[in-house]
Amino acid sequence: MAKEKLKKPSINYSWIVKISVISFVISFAFSGISEIALPNVPLLVGIILVFIFIILGVIFDMIGVAVTSSDEKQFNSMSSRKIKGAKTAVNFKKNAEKVSSFCNDVIGDICGIVSGSAGVMIAANIASELDIPLFLTSLTVTALIAALTIGGKALGKGFAISKGNDIFFTFAKVISFFKSEK
Repeated sequence: MAKEKLKKPSINYSWIVKISVISFVISFAFSGISEIALPNVPLLVGIILVFIFIILGVIFDMIGVAVTSSDEKQFNSMSSRKIKGAKTAVNFKKNAEKVSSFCNDVIGDICGIVSGSAGVMIAANIASELDIPLFLTSLTVTALIAALTIGGKALGKGFAISKGNDIFFTFAKVISFFKSEK
C-alpha cells in the first residue's frame, strides 16, 4: 500500500489576529458597560444586568452549536428560491468554524467572564446591605452565576442540536435584516 500523505493542518493566522482584536474590543465594551453601570444602579437592576449577560452567553452558545449542527442542503434550497436569510445562512454555514468560534468563544465566553466579574460587585453590595460576610456572599453569587450559565448552556446545546436548522435560520434572518444579501 502506498503511504498516504498526511494533510498538514493550515493555520489561518489572520483570522486568529482578527478574532483576538474583536474579542478585545467586545470584552472592553462589555466590561466597560458593567464597570460603569453596576456601581451606579440599584441592586435589582445590577442583578438584571447579570442575568442579561448570562442569557446573551447562553443564546450565542446555542447559535454556535446550531451553526455546526445544521444541514446546509436545506439552506441551499431556500437560497435558490430567494428566501430572505437563506443566502446569509449558506455563507455562515460555509464559515461554520468562524461563526461558531465567534458565537461560542467570543460572545459566549466574554458574557461568562463579565457576568462573573459583575457578580463580585453585586456580592459586595449584598454583603454591605444585608451585613453578611463578603466571603460567603461572594462564593454564593459566583456559584449561582456559574450554575445558571452552565445549566443554561447545557439546556441550550441540547435544544440547538435538536432544532439547529430553525435556530440557525432565525439567526441568519435577523442578520440578513441588517446586511443586504447579494
